Amino acid sequence: MGAQVSDSNGLSSQRERAQFGAVSGGATRRGLLASALAAGAALGTGAWRSAAGASASLAGSAAGQAGDEAGQAGDEVAKAALRKPGSLPYPKLPAGTDTIPQIKHIVVLMMENHSYDNHLGMLGRAGADGFKLGKDGKPTETNPYTGGKLQHAFRMPTTCQLSGKPSQTWTDSHIQEASGHNTGFVRSGSGPVAMGYWEKADLPFYYSLASTFPIADRYFCSVLGQTFPNRRYLLAATSLGMVNDGVPDPLEYPANGTIFDRLHKAGVSFADYYSLLDGILPGTTMALFPELLVKYADHIHKIDEFLGAAKAGTLPGFCLVEPSYTKDSEEDPQNIAYGEQFAASVIDAVMAGPGWENTVLIWTFDEHGGYYDHVVPPAALAPDDIAPHASVAYTGFRQYGFRVPCAIVSPWARPDYISHQVFDHSSICALVEHKWNLPAMTYRDANANSMLDMLDFSAAAFKHPPKLAKPLLDTDPSALACNTSGPGTIPPPGSVS
Repeated sequence: MGAQVSDSNGLSSQRERAQFGAVSGGATRRGLLASALAAGAALGTGAWRSAAGASASLAGSAAGQAGDEAGQAGDEVAKAALRKPGSLPYPKLPAGTDTIPQIKHIVVLMMENHSYDNHLGMLGRAGADGFKLGKDGKPTETNPYTGGKLQHAFRMPTTCQLSGKPSQTWTDSHIQEASGHNTGFVRSGSGPVAMGYWEKADLPFYYSLASTFPIADRYFCSVLGQTFPNRRYLLAATSLGMVNDGVPDPLEYPANGTIFDRLHKAGVSFADYYSLLDGILPGTTMALFPELLVKYADHIHKIDEFLGAAKAGTLPGFCLVEPSYTKDSEEDPQNIAYGEQFAASVIDAVMAGPGWENTVLIWTFDEHGGYYDHVVPPAALAPDDIAPHASVAYTGFRQYGFRVPCAIVSPWARPDYISHQVFDHSSICALVEHKWNLPAMTYRDANANSMLDMLDFSAAAFKHPPKLAKPLLDTDPSALACNTSGPGTIPPPGSVS
């Protein structure tokens, strides 16, 4: 999630800020989530009135419109040969058919705001596309400043982050992508911190996880932009035009519903396990479509209930596990060591529980957070005909966002495997749909790779859960010192040429 919704979000004009409902005074996303929760409650009483223009899209520039129209024409040709929304993965089987009986629980642990290179670029796993290293063992990647100097990739001084930087707004993300060159990170609102990364000594649990289980080095976030639109893809395989973080319109709901609606109709159990925001409000992805909070209020539970269900072997068929978005989601300015520790607690609980033999857990991140990645996001299939709510559409929703880390944790995970298939958040929807033969919601999930290549149901290679390294905070509490002293000098001396 972005640090603020204000001028610092990179919204290039008053017109854009009005369009996205940006609030003044540097309001954080904590406030936006609170607003969404309040909107959901109000929706239940009919007391909410839609904000004027909340669902209207802005006219793009002439060039943006031309590119958009050409892309739409290409989409129409391509879509004629593709699976369509509403279609089943297995048309000859009834909807709701369980096609993978070895799996009873799909758990999604989605953290925040880090690119693949930022977290796993130094993994060094054979076959995984991370940093290229020079003779000194350091990454060779650079990004130019406006004046021509080069910012070299550098190890972050501590596990703490800057406040408000880097930036991953729609505008800044497209500056970073730089028309297919990924050379705009330092020139964007991110600044030089975009070239920072962490390594094994900083993230021992994550590196152990990504060295043991299958990972995907072509898992892209769904939108070249912020958290809210990307998490909407996890729910519905579309953002309904949303491109930045703003208060969700409580009357806005996907025409074909959400993955929760599909599961509900098929009689499959599901839940959203939340952590508290500042110990007060529940922080739930469901709030991004406020109607979900009303429809499925009895499916929203505290994180402690997840830990209890994992221990008892009573997890639902599908669930989201939410970190605290103000402490341990890994969004700046948080200390990422908190997030790693939280993720480890969730993954360890699943591996230690009696339901392990029938579980698939997906660990990933919602978007890149403004941190550098060297792989250019490829073209994507637009999910629907809804245009981006942006003054400049760029490639619309016909391009993925930057890569983010992804691993599959399961007894059925394919050992010694790295997937190079293209995935995004709608691939999680596709996996759920393939498991229970559910109708697709949009063109995106209907045609997404379902991640099944990362699983092997002929043998449970990880029947006995492997022992993973402990998270940093479990062995080195001094990692919390930067909470007081600060993240260190960024960029570090000697990293600019």
